[in-house]
Amino acid sequence: MGARPLTADGDGRFDSAVVTLADGRELAIRVGDDDETSRELAAEALALRALTAGARAMLPFRAPEYVGETRLAEGRALVTELLHGFQIEATHVPRGRGAASSMGSSIAAVHSLPASVVRGAGLTARSAEEVRDEIRQLVDRAAATGRVPARLTVRWREAVEDDDLWRFESAVTLGGAKATSFLFEDDPDRGPEVVGMVDWHALSIGDPAVDLAWLSSAPDAAGDVHASYAESSDRAPDAALAVRARMLAELEFARWLVHGDLLRRTDIVDDAAALLDALAEGLRENDLSVIAARGDGVDSALDALDRVPETAATGFNTSMQTDAYNPSDLLPEELEDAPAGDATEDLSEVAEAWRDESSAAESSHAESPKDGDDSDPADEAQRAARAALHRWTNSSSE
Repeated sequence: MGARPLTADGDGRFDSAVVTLADGRELAIRVGDDDETSRELAAEALALRALTAGARAMLPFRAPEYVGETRLAEGRALVTELLHGFQIEATHVPRGRGAASSMGSSIAAVHSLPASVVRGAGLTARSAEEVRDEIRQLVDRAAATGRVPARLTVRWREAVEDDDLWRFESAVTLGGAKATSFLFEDDPDRGPEVVGMVDWHALSIGDPAVDLAWLSSAPDAAGDVHASYAESSDRAPDAALAVRARMLAELEFARWLVHGDLLRRTDIVDDAAALLDALAEGLRENDLSVIAARGDGVDSALDALDRVPETAATGFNTSMQTDAYNPSDLLPEELEDAPAGDATEDLSEVAEAWRDESSAAESSHAESPKDGDDSDPADEAQRAARAALHRWTNSSSE
């Protein structure tokens, strides 16, 4: 047996390690040392136990197996199977065949799970109207702080009152997937593919859009992920899915504001207000009444979304997962190219202990082939995706 640290380029909210058993199996151990992280680990334990063998067989990827729980020092410790694979930051997910299409189909697979998986475990289930009511409460609570620009309040309230946006069928959701919820391996023929998913602590029934809100931080891949999701889904088409996903992304800033207000933390309130100001400044006049793709002007502000401390993505739970907040991390900025072997390898690269495929979308993004060039744009996109993956990591499986 042996142990080594489990490192992830995240917020450091857990103490984590990998334990190697005598039979060669590797287990991940995470310890929550405060009430918030302990509650998250308890929720994840419940969610992973809800994923029966039958439910797991319906997924085209692996979810961590629950092993057990214990107390360690003053915190709760969760032990799960260690899944190997690469993680990709949202801004680095490439368009085209490979990672983007695999992510879309993986999300669709989660949303196709039977509701009994959630209901049988006593996990949260919300109807479309309940989701809508919680969003309405959040908008009102944020506006009551006096720190939300009026044009954003108008934008959100008109969206909440637009009945067409809320005619959706609730589904089993991860409860707020992120780009780093997906673990990849590089398939020689198909390019980067999702082989595992983590972050199951918010498993619930609710708005499918909650698992697509992160795409506001992945402008290159968003169209292909949405297209792959729609192609893979066995659910009735949801014309407003992307609209609500966009709105949920914007509302993460409002959640952060309300969180700071509840804690009477002026630093959090000021930082959230600055982000909301930047968001409002990016709006065009004709964006005020609709949150749809017509809201392209706010993209620069939403670039910061993946660096907002994680919230409870579903429901009007304004608690944040951490107060360890660096304001500079939330400012929109150009990201430098990550060198090979950068910390996006997370769950598979443990170095130190404890601490779609849519032709329409591709043709709109890919460069037109030169005269006489018979190369397939889809193949070119796949090669680009693989090349990008190899810039992030040195190995195809670790």
